[in-house]
Amino acid sequence: MATFAYTARDTASGREIKNTLEAATEQAAIAALLNRNMLVLSIQERMAARGKTRGGKVKLADLVMFTRQFATMIDAGIAIVQSLQALAEQAANKVMQTVIRDVCSRVESGESFSEALQKHPKTFNKLYVSMVSAGEKGGLLAEIMSRLATYLENAEKIRKKVKSALMYPTGVIIVAIGITIFLLVKVIPVFEDVYKGFGAPLPKPTMILINLSHLLKHYFLIIIPVGGGLIWGWFQFIKTKKGRDFWDARRIKLPIFGQIAHKICLARFTRTLA
Repeated sequence: MATFAYTARDTASGREIKNTLEAATEQAAIAALLNRNMLVLSIQERMAARGKTRGGKVKLADLVMFTRQFATMIDAGIAIVQSLQALAEQAANKVMQTVIRDVCSRVESGESFSEALQKHPKTFNKLYVSMVSAGEKGGLLAEIMSRLATYLENAEKIRKKVKSALMYPTGVIIVAIGITIFLLVKVIPVFEDVYKGFGAPLPKPTMILINLSHLLKHYFLIIIPVGGGLIWGWFQFIKTKKGRDFWDARRIKLPIFGQIAHKICLARFTRTLA
């Protein structure tokens, strides 16, 4: 349900009323007010921030479903606005629902479909918007949306395959890190006491391990939040254009993971070019 801010006049008393009303669509809101014997002077959907969504993120699976259903409806001859209204009502993802409603509102106010999509870069990337724009100009919107849906479906399949393939090595790495921390905190101190009894200078690698053990043991509560903050900062950095450029230039040079990233990029490029 969407919230609409309206100004209406009570036909019985002639009094002007300003209030809000929840309804599935603008037409439904107007019909509800008419049933209350009110003459609608103005009505507008209330958005938290026009063109922006509050928290959350649209999943690729939700975008695929929207694109495929929209392509089918347009191909069947249903108008863009009516298609968007129907899809907004069906959307299970609240963020996607808000996005579709805003796009619908913008199209109703005179913007083209591609211009409305462009206001939501977190949901519709440049490729998506460019293809829709080309479809609008060439009169092939239904065909382009169908191709976009196929493209996104293939991207989702590849993403799932990569995620599945990386699950095992990622789990092994996490377990290895956990075991290493346990050895440094619990086992190395025991050996340190044994080595001290020898009365001889210890090798440099052994001293490094002992010092690392002391660091983890005495500053563990500081290392965890600092490490978590650094990881959070890194992910925020690579979300920026400068950060993405920096990371993209280096991740393909990583051992093993670099080859995987290179193949993913190559598959994405060839699929998009086709």
